[in-house]
Amino acid sequence: MRPPQLSGVGVSPGRASGPVVKVTESIEEPASTPAPDDPHAEAALVAPAAQTVAARLEATAASAGGDAATILTTTAAMAADPALVSQAEQLVTAQRIPAARAVYEAANNFAHALSSAGGYMAERVRDVQDVRDRIIAELLGVEPPGVPSLTRPSVLVARDLAPADTAALDPATVLALVTEEGGPTSHTAILARSLRIPAVVAVKGALTFEAEAVAVDGDTGVVVGADPDAPVVTASEATGAEWDGTGATEDGRRVGVLANVGAPADAQAAAEAGAEGVGLFRTEFCYLDVDTEPAVADQRAAYAAVLGPFAGKPVIVRTLDAGADKPLEFLAQEPEPNPALGVRGVRVAFDRTGVLDRQLDAIAGATEQTGADVSVMAPMVATAEEAAWFTDRVRAAGLSRAGVMIEVPSAALTAREVFDAVDFVSLGTNDLAQYTFAADRQLGAVAALNDPWQPALLRLIALVGEAAREKGKPAGVCGEAAADPLLARVLVGLGITSLSMNAGSVRAVGAGLASATVADCERAASAALAAASPADARAAARAAAELA
Repeated sequence: MRPPQLSGVGVSPGRASGPVVKVTESIEEPASTPAPDDPHAEAALVAPAAQTVAARLEATAASAGGDAATILTTTAAMAADPALVSQAEQLVTAQRIPAARAVYEAANNFAHALSSAGGYMAERVRDVQDVRDRIIAELLGVEPPGVPSLTRPSVLVARDLAPADTAALDPATVLALVTEEGGPTSHTAILARSLRIPAVVAVKGALTFEAEAVAVDGDTGVVVGADPDAPVVTASEATGAEWDGTGATEDGRRVGVLANVGAPADAQAAAEAGAEGVGLFRTEFCYLDVDTEPAVADQRAAYAAVLGPFAGKPVIVRTLDAGADKPLEFLAQEPEPNPALGVRGVRVAFDRTGVLDRQLDAIAGATEQTGADVSVMAPMVATAEEAAWFTDRVRAAGLSRAGVMIEVPSAALTAREVFDAVDFVSLGTNDLAQYTFAADRQLGAVAALNDPWQPALLRLIALVGEAAREKGKPAGVCGEAAADPLLARVLVGLGITSLSMNAGSVRAVGAGLASATVADCERAASAALAAASPADARAAARAAAELA
């Protein structure tokens, strides 16, 4: 008899099986009664609880590294956010409600605002809910919900995992992750890949699945009931430990193996992981949580801290990717009915050229200071005319190499004309998939549409690869698609010349490319392009790889 099974979206490769441990849901909603005898004394409890939670998260971040450290530090800052604490305190005194209830309501107000903003800001909702539950638990003197202490290697099953919980997982005891929500670009997915833990997301019915043990396939997205008495099976994905640090195929075709970074800690982790450079430096960290635009000198110092570990090596800096769906207070933009399709990315610069020019000035200064081999690219470029406009501004700032991100289908479809205006392009496969399939990349219900193995997405990438070969210019991928060693082969076969990913995936991708020839990559690409579904594309590429 065939064992029962579920299916979702595989987001971190590898196979593992073992006993199931289900993760506790969010904390129970606190009551609005009884009213505190002394509202001011009750309100005074909020700030210390928030600071305690922030301190714990910061301590965990200090012992972590790479993506995990960055996410934990960001979550700690959210826990200590004065705005959240102040609003909760005001609710206690104004409505005479317990501190725990006030934190619950204040955090939910923040979460609703972020959700309404959509896009990048909506991705932070889970973080706010996690912080909310941790502060409430501290106020009530109870254990916060989340991952329990594991007494044996287990498969974690949850509705979703908070970034802080995921970042703190121990690969020695967590065999695999299965969640009902999330998508290929969620924090759970990114961190699972970084930690080399097989993971499947968007698995409907995972929490009610009646199985004491399961087998998880992070490649195909299949979760199957398993014999609870069978021996535990750990992840079988290769670690990449034998990679020599040079990005190249077995027959010598150079392929840059780079890292995505967004803060100095990321850059250090990427350098330690052996990344040959940076394929995506997200500069937004310099602008977050400020009321006014950072001064050029402050920006220059912040950028230099990231560029420093890569002196003499290639670094691609993305200019400010903000706007309607990533609101920054100093931009003072008007509300939009559909922020994800509004004035964001390079579109902000069209009306605020000074913001872009000052950032380019800071990047040029940091480049001179550190000696990194810097290129600059713009996000959300839709046409060749926009690409040419950006290139002119980059040249005027004294920077020699200008490129654009291809995240909008129109840019992929007109790649030849875009290449005429720039020195290189980089495909942001996360947004390119989202816009190609009209599917919010953070929504679990449509996660399958954002699978990077979707044939339609691969065919758009192929168009860009063909244009790159024709024009003799580089085309990279800096979306999470680059972190999959098998898909990396396909991308190289499609004409991609560099791959940029989270630091934890660098060695596995480098090793995977080193064991394949260009012909192997091209066969895998042809097989995937001919497929009718993501599952078929992945299976066809794997079959081609096994024949190599």
